[in-house]
Amino acid sequence: MSLKPVIGASMKMYFGYQQTLEWCRAVSGIIASHPLTQREGQATLFTFPSAPAIEGALQAFRGTAMGVGAQNVSSEPPGAWTGEVSAAMLQEMGCRYVEIGHAERRRHFFETDELIQRKVNIALQHGLTPVVCIGEPEQLSPADATRVAIEQARQVLGEPGTTPQGAVIFAWEPQWAIGAPQPAGDDYIREVCSGLRAWLQDNTPDPHRVIYGGSAGPGLLSQLWPDVDGLFLGRFAHQPEAYRAILDEAAALSGAL
Repeated sequence: MSLKPVIGASMKMYFGYQQTLEWCRAVSGIIASHPLTQREGQATLFTFPSAPAIEGALQAFRGTAMGVGAQNVSSEPPGAWTGEVSAAMLQEMGCRYVEIGHAERRRHFFETDELIQRKVNIALQHGLTPVVCIGEPEQLSPADATRVAIEQARQVLGEPGTTPQGAVIFAWEPQWAIGAPQPAGDDYIREVCSGLRAWLQDNTPDPHRVIYGGSAGPGLLSQLWPDVDGLFLGRFAHQPEAYRAILDEAAALSGAL
């Protein structure tokens, strides 16, 4: 189990351009002096702004531990694909991560497992770390949910030798819990994430990681650690001081405090 926590955050489409830049500058200042980031490799941090703000985010976080990425990527190489953004361009800009396969894109944009796998492959070919969202659509027992998560990961990674080498971050969140009055319980999350992690460690050569992508707040990382590698934050992280609180918690768990 890695003692280096993974903390991701997505802006989705909540923020406007200036609001995104203000958040990036505020969080950059927090990261610059935070104990979790004072030694290289103590944590993996990434954020996904809306596409028009990627360049501004890259500038704001330059020289910090924060990696910047895109919320989506084309499955195709550069060419006649109106409205798409290529992995090659994201790499050229300085992006290090890309979010792929979120439940919203599966549900509303009809992204299939085959399309998601192509996006993962092209991201890896261009040196981008895919953050792949997975999760069962209906509430199941933890054992059955684990089997679904493993099968989704297997489909993403493909057969051995068919996918470019490189680590993938799997952000697991059960689809049935998105927007629900009651999120998935801690025991449920721990069992599924630890089961998926064990399968990845036993069956794949690359150091893939598993983070929880559901509703997060103070104390959740401590409750799930060490059965998850970290958190993929949504609206909670949109307040810079709330983001600082998560970094404090991660630092305490990793021994940086």
